[in-house]
Amino acid sequence: MRVLAAMSGGVDSAVAAALAVESGHEVVGVHMALSRDRAQFRTGSRGCCSIEDAGDARRAADVLGIPYYVWDLSETFEETVVADFLSEYEAGRTPNPCVRCNEHIKFEALLDKATALGFDAVATGHYARVVERTGAGGEVVRELHRSPNVDKDQSYVLAVMGPERLARSIFPLGDFASKAEVRAEAARRGLSVSAKPDSYDICFVADGDTQGFLRERLGSRPGDVVDTEGNVVGQHDGSYAYTVGQRRGLALGRPAPDGKPRYVLEVQPVTNTVVVGAAELLTVDRLAGERVVWLAEDVRGEGPGGWVDGEVQVRAHGAPVPARVRTGADGALEVELTGDRLRGVAAGQSLVVYRGTRVLGQATVSRAWRAGAVAAAS
Repeated sequence: MRVLAAMSGGVDSAVAAALAVESGHEVVGVHMALSRDRAQFRTGSRGCCSIEDAGDARRAADVLGIPYYVWDLSETFEETVVADFLSEYEAGRTPNPCVRCNEHIKFEALLDKATALGFDAVATGHYARVVERTGAGGEVVRELHRSPNVDKDQSYVLAVMGPERLARSIFPLGDFASKAEVRAEAARRGLSVSAKPDSYDICFVADGDTQGFLRERLGSRPGDVVDTEGNVVGQHDGSYAYTVGQRRGLALGRPAPDGKPRYVLEVQPVTNTVVVGAAELLTVDRLAGERVVWLAEDVRGEGPGGWVDGEVQVRAHGAPVPARVRTGADGALEVELTGDRLRGVAAGQSLVVYRGTRVLGQATVSRAWRAGAVAAAS
């Protein structure tokens, strides 16, 4: 196959490209330049897709003996990932930019461009497994599964890609059980990135100060922080900078009557108000999701009433909890937790449905609440 290897400049994507070459594929490496502003990205271990990362990717491609290109996707990145990040926070929601980057950049702009250029698939350094099996009708079914490397598993952010793009994606690191194994593989192959630190945080927030980034882009918008009775207990400089479940940085002027900590329960962008209250009010047992992507047609609506049993996860490295899900008449995902409850779920978070290690589907949380209680996120 002709394979386009997405090379970020890190050890994971370099080893993934190497394994694709070793498998006999005709491989071309490409680095995605996501910003024209050199200062916008952190250096060293904190950022990704920076100038130095492009150089590291080129050196890895040279070692592997494959062609290498840099594609400027900065305009698309700004118009999709960054714009979505800002608009979601402005709407009182809590987005996951890594999910949007995988959706719009790696498995839309990059993969679609690769297909248009005649490539059969894209290989990335994500930690996830693709399992192929034969369906009831003799067709090939591709399933997305968790990585055996629990600490690095990225199936949560990949669930948004959908079955069509999953069919054109390769994850060569799928069977690696630890990052140490990947680094050892890189060192064995003479790749200089073998000891390069991992990137983390939001790549386009240059100093790691998310609230500062939002304030710079959205401006100062002073407003009230109120309790569940509507009493003003503090002030803020922009409701967009708060998220459901937040405790730190509230700077409340009036303590709670019981002296216990208070948390953000709701962000109301229309009135520019932040509502705070007791921790127990954050617990939810029902959720609704929009923008549903389903990866497992063979199990859709298999139970009575169209319900599917599985587990749901609402944070990248959060614990999955037992639940049943179904798609409602309006196309939204309905979720009822059947075991442990979740706490502090915000609208805008990515909700991924699993069954064991298999990813069944994904949606964006639109509402979370306790049965018989006021919505905790909407």
